[in-house]
Parts: sequence; C-alpha cells; structure tokens
Amino acid sequence: MTAAQSSERPYEQRCAQAVNALHSISYFTPDLGTELEQFGVTDPLSVYLACRSAPLGAVDAPVVTAVFHGFAPAFVAERVPAVWDLVSPKQAVLARQKAIGTALERLLGSEVIRSQQMAEAAKLATAAASGGSFPGRPLYAANAGLEQPDEPHIALWHAATMLREHRGDGHATVLGHLQLIGVEALVLDCASERGMPKEVVMPQRGWSEQDWSAARERLVERDLVDRAGALTARGVALRDEMEHETGRLDRAPYAALGDAGVEKLARYVRELVTTAAGSGAFMPQLREFFAPDADAWNRL
Repeated sequence: MTAAQSSERPYEQRCAQAVNALHSISYFTPDLGTELEQFGVTDPLSVYLACRSAPLGAVDAPVVTAVFHGFAPAFVAERVPAVWDLVSPKQAVLARQKAIGTALERLLGSEVIRSQQMAEAAKLATAAASGGSFPGRPLYAANAGLEQPDEPHIALWHAATMLREHRGDGHATVLGHLQLIGVEALVLDCASERGMPKEVVMPQRGWSEQDWSAARERLVERDLVDRAGALTARGVALRDEMEHETGRLDRAPYAALGDAGVEKLARYVRELVTTAAGSGAFMPQLREFFAPDADAWNRL
C-alpha cells in the first residue's frame, strides 16, 4: 500500500513496524524460555502464551483466544489455564522484563543500552505509548497498567509492547468488522507479499492443514484468494482496506510525538532491530519480515 492510500504518514507506518519488531525479539531469543524454565514451563508455546497474556492476569483460554485472535482455540486450551499452576502472571511479567533486558544487552552491546540515545528513545516511546485509548483495547490497557521499568532499554521495550498491542487490538477490531476471524485472517495475510510464511505461522498458531485448507476454501468462496492460494484483486483491495483502517485507528499514539519525534523514534528503533537481527535475534525465515532492508523499509 502506498502512503497516499493510507491514513498514516510514512514514518508512522515505519515506526509501527519497528516497534513491533523490537517487541517480538523476546519471543525468538532463548532468554524468555530460560527465565520460565525455573518455574517448570518448558513448552515454548506455553512460554509465549503465558508471557504475552500475563498482564491480563490468570485468565482462561477463551479470553486468551479472544484477545490474541489468530490462535486455534483447542491449541490455547491445551496450555491455558494450566500454565498458571506453574507460574503466576506477576512472575511471568517479571520474567519477561528480565529476559528482554538480558537479550538486548547481548544483542546490542552494553554501550548501546546505556547510551543517551537509548534513554531519549525510551522517553519518546513512552510518550507515544501513553497516547492511546483503553476502550476496546484489552492487551494495550493491561500492559499500560504495569509498573514502568527503570532501565531505559527495558522501558523502551515495554513502550514498544504497549504500542504493538495498541495497534494489534485495533487490528482485531478491523478484522472482526471485515469478517476475517482467526485462521481466515492468517491465510489471507500469508497470501500477501508482506505476510509471514505459512510454514512458520500455521503450526505456531495451532492450526492443522485441514483447518488451513478449509479457511482457504471459505476465502475462495468470497473471491478473496484463488484456488492456488494467491490474493485476487478483491483480496488485495480488502487487505488494503484492512491496513488503512488499522492505521487510522492507530494514529493517536504517534500524534502525541509530532512528525519529527515519530521519525526520530522510527529511525533509532529500526537501527536497533537491524543490529539485533544481525546478531541472530530472528530465525532466518523471518529476518526480512522484522528487519527489512532499506529499500523495503522506505516503501512502507
């Protein structure tokens, strides 16, 4: 989608992409698993579900399924609420903060995380993250209710998490309006040139090949994908509408910074993500998704 088609300014889109990538580092490095292993949580997907949903409290599987949107209900129910018998939400929140602190110091270096630039970026991101609204945004609101970390690099990650969940909550609202629920939204996204690979997404979200094929068939009936699984013209238009509306609902945090502040934050966080990616933060299949090259980033 071009900047003219979107309600977002280019640097708002780029900043949203960059903070999402920074937030996501925690799920691809071993540190989070190491922190939760001491509580007996060893399944990587239980680690993810526990740490991302922990700000909500010890919620049951239907709530996690609802707010995460793209996960198979049975997949979540196999792990939640059983995981809360091993680790409390408060322990999981502390564990993820410790894990990302360790991971960022290793990936970026102690000089970077203790730099003045890092402190300034944390302040900018925190100001942006404080500019969202709570109604209809459960994950954003839950993270906003947590205590602000003291260390700048962890504070930056926390603010990036709030921004990522603010956008994600709004995105889920848009998907519901467009009647793209759960696996259907994933199939449509994977069919686009900017989506994640199916072989990564499908098992990580708990869907079977049968689930995936059935969802694709429903999208074929709506003329959103063709029999080969590629987006149709109508599918491209719907995805553009989805991105447009997601961006429109995500304007408030970035408006709080002004154009110059958003550009400064976007550029700095992108530099951090690129450095982290070069240090092996992401699996090879997803490096370009989270840390696109300069030309791809400038096209956002």
